[in-house]
Amino acid sequence: MTDTTALTAHPIPPPATTVRSPARADAAVRTASALLLWAGLLLVTYWWVADGGIQDLGGWETGLTSVGRQTGLVASVLLLAQVALMARIPVLEHAFGQDRLAHLHRLVGFTSFNLMLAHVGLITWGYAAGDLGQVPRTFWDLTVDYPGILLALVGTLCLVLVAVTSARAARRRLRYESWHLLHLYAYVGVGLALPHQLWTGAQFMSSTARTVFWWAAWGSVVVAVLVWRVGLPVARNLRHDLRVEAVVPEGPGVVSVYLTGRRLDRFPAEAGQFFLWRFLGRPGWTRANPYSLSAAPDGRRLRITAQAVGDGSAALATLRPGGRVFVEGPYGRLSARARSRRKVALVGAGVGMAPIRALAAGLDYAPGEAVLVHRYRDQPLFAAEIAQLARDRGLRVLALPGRRRAPGSWTGGTTTGPASDLDALRTWIPDIAERDVYLCGPAAWADLVRADLQLAGLPPERLHLETFGW
Repeated sequence: MTDTTALTAHPIPPPATTVRSPARADAAVRTASALLLWAGLLLVTYWWVADGGIQDLGGWETGLTSVGRQTGLVASVLLLAQVALMARIPVLEHAFGQDRLAHLHRLVGFTSFNLMLAHVGLITWGYAAGDLGQVPRTFWDLTVDYPGILLALVGTLCLVLVAVTSARAARRRLRYESWHLLHLYAYVGVGLALPHQLWTGAQFMSSTARTVFWWAAWGSVVVAVLVWRVGLPVARNLRHDLRVEAVVPEGPGVVSVYLTGRRLDRFPAEAGQFFLWRFLGRPGWTRANPYSLSAAPDGRRLRITAQAVGDGSAALATLRPGGRVFVEGPYGRLSARARSRRKVALVGAGVGMAPIRALAAGLDYAPGEAVLVHRYRDQPLFAAEIAQLARDRGLRVLALPGRRRAPGSWTGGTTTGPASDLDALRTWIPDIAERDVYLCGPAAWADLVRADLQLAGLPPERLHLETFGW
């Protein structure tokens, strides 16, 4: 039988002696990434101009075809960039974090999708000699007679499915597991577009430089996906062989899962980061779910904590000791890497306290340098552990229990003092604008906190939060 008392009293590892500050390196990576993308866009635009793209704009038919080619070229570059952004490339993960990468992924993705639709429509219209009435027939002829076009059409339909389900209104109606599964069709769509470009695109194969550019771009993205999304997770799981050690209830509908494995002292995880988890040997194991570490890694075991809000998280309570686990990660910048100030504020609500509790143990701070704001309705998570941190490390804890004070408020109902949340924040933490702030909780609640933090003068680059890209 597992000693759950020993588990819940999770040991607090000694903090690091220094604060890491890789901000310059991360900023350089972000700048280099933007320059690389713009260089690719400018290069394909230069080739389009060199091929007479601007001169072709003088005629109606040639103009339609010319603009259609350019939108296709730009869409292709952005499509590759979209895949690269979510290929889990470590240097990009470190520099951007999952939230920012997901935002850029959506922005680049919808832009490339719209340009791709414009490419299909304009090219077809141009090939129809500018006669709008002939577009349907021309579209059919292109699909049937030109090599690769049928595959490209199927790929386009896959991308349409991904784009429709990625709209915010659709995402709110989908379970995370379903959305994640549907999103994988993007790889099918991108892959089916390649034969069309190589077989019928003159801009792709008309010179050695262009051929090298496009093959190198496609090859780099394919290699990145195979290495970082497939190869590295497989190798890491074979090496560490993670298994469930115990499942411990933390509150109504909330459980912590403790995991053990081989050589966990070399497992690349930091307090506050999250992983994509698959618990093997049970229904639905093929669907990954994002859960943050709720305890700082100590080299012996890992811990995650989740609330039953979907099929995946609800099934955690039924896990049995010894079950195998497959993980991908770590991901996110909700960690010491994003820190730039000695003083920190840790703000969490509900099960969002999982990474906040881990950070409270894993970050380096002297007594009085860290304050933890804990918002909960009835029963606080990790109450005993947070109390121990307050005693042992000088963590200042500010509890906000009960219902919200008013609609649009993020503080608790028992709070007395200043009338507004903003005034309360400034009273509780007068130097909030001088700190790094780590924030995690329900999205609507976190938006309210973020708004008040901005009004309190906190620079955006010192607010660190995680939504798992959802």
